[in-house]
Amino acid sequence: MDLHISLEGPGDRTDRIYRQLRDAILDGRLRHGERVPPSRALARDLAVARNTVAAAYDRLVGDGFLAGRAGAGTFVAYRGSATVARRAPVGPLRPSRRFAALGPEDPATPPARYDLRIGHPDASLFPLAAWRRLLGRSLHASADYHDPSGLPPLRSAIARHIGLSRSVRASGEDVLVTSGAQQAIDLVARVLIEPGATVAVEEPGYRPVRRLFASLGARVAGVPVDADGIVVDLIPPSARLVYVTPSHQHPLGIAMSLERRSALLDWAQEHRAAIVEDDYDSEFRYSDRPLEPLQSLDRAGRVIYVGTFSKTLLPSLRLGFLVAPEALRPALRAARRIADWHGEPAAQAALAAFIDEGLLQRHLRSVGRVYAARHDLLVRAARGPLAPWYTLVPSSAGLHAALRCTAPVDVDGVVRRLRAADVALEPLTRFYAEPRRVPDQGLAIGFGAIATADLPEALDRLAAATRPS
Repeated sequence: MDLHISLEGPGDRTDRIYRQLRDAILDGRLRHGERVPPSRALARDLAVARNTVAAAYDRLVGDGFLAGRAGAGTFVAYRGSATVARRAPVGPLRPSRRFAALGPEDPATPPARYDLRIGHPDASLFPLAAWRRLLGRSLHASADYHDPSGLPPLRSAIARHIGLSRSVRASGEDVLVTSGAQQAIDLVARVLIEPGATVAVEEPGYRPVRRLFASLGARVAGVPVDADGIVVDLIPPSARLVYVTPSHQHPLGIAMSLERRSALLDWAQEHRAAIVEDDYDSEFRYSDRPLEPLQSLDRAGRVIYVGTFSKTLLPSLRLGFLVAPEALRPALRAARRIADWHGEPAAQAALAAFIDEGLLQRHLRSVGRVYAARHDLLVRAARGPLAPWYTLVPSSAGLHAALRCTAPVDVDGVVRRLRAADVALEPLTRFYAEPRRVPDQGLAIGFGAIATADLPEALDRLAAATRPS
């Protein structure tokens, strides 16, 4: 074992060795039963006389910190709990005002037997064997530092994929690979937003992004959402960035109408603002043709398109991307380099091969059929056993939908009763910045993580938990 012991400065060397070994034992760096170096070896390493180290060891043995074993050496004998507080406190470290103002993180809903939380795909559908094969083949890609924008083969593969599946206009040069969509949005905000600037977000909306903007010192303004999407007329004129989920609004599930998309693009052009289009799960569609993304309608270079593979593959892979106007790319590359240099090259190389070999499209077709069946079960339940209390907000894409209350319902009580019945789901109030001013009560229903065979039982339990006793 190598021990770092400093003998610099004046003072007794035996005392210095004693105190540093004692501190290492007290704070748990040296644990009970571990062997310390022989006194002769430590003396050689420290360039001191052996008697100096032996005297320190004798004090530690006498105080009960060490014990000698004949023929085996000297070992840590102390069994007390580790503690690092040995100096008088001079005041705790405190976060910056921006982070202190964020308050505690939203409590996560723990998983349950019947998991109706939103934002979770079905991990059991992930093609693990194919991924393991490609990842093993790609490990050589991690041998050196790489371009902050991501591996070129993956950027080109993503551009082809979103061009075909989502009508996004992009080449590989336009794509920057990120560690999930959250990092993509963080990079955009760092590049575009100064502290004190106004950022507009949907209300209700995706809370982690709201917190992200606030952590960067932005003034976050919630803008109501109606049946056509974000109400453009209510966006503050001072907003420098507008964050939207137009293909599948989070959490209501509606799609922004073409007229509203055009109005938002006109607004951004008039106010010289940027739009972040988060297209997080629109690969899964169950009816209607998909509307053109804002990015493909944009002719003024105002839209930054963000996507992720967390919903199509696995959240734990932490693979996302953004497509940005040319003027922003150098700054975004610099921001990525500053943040973490680049992502995990082996995973990027594996994903590039996964797309190029047609495995992603095959996977999307396969899981799309599974999710469509679950969506149909939810629609039928909304028209059947749930109809006395809820109506399904129109949604034709993604892995979740919303139920609005059409009769008096104690939503928080329903959530508590379902928790006791081993069903996990979230009320719509959780997605509002000011839950007490929520215009509509309801529930967000995810069907990505739950098994198809379990979904009817979960929805029956929801009806039972809602039914007046």
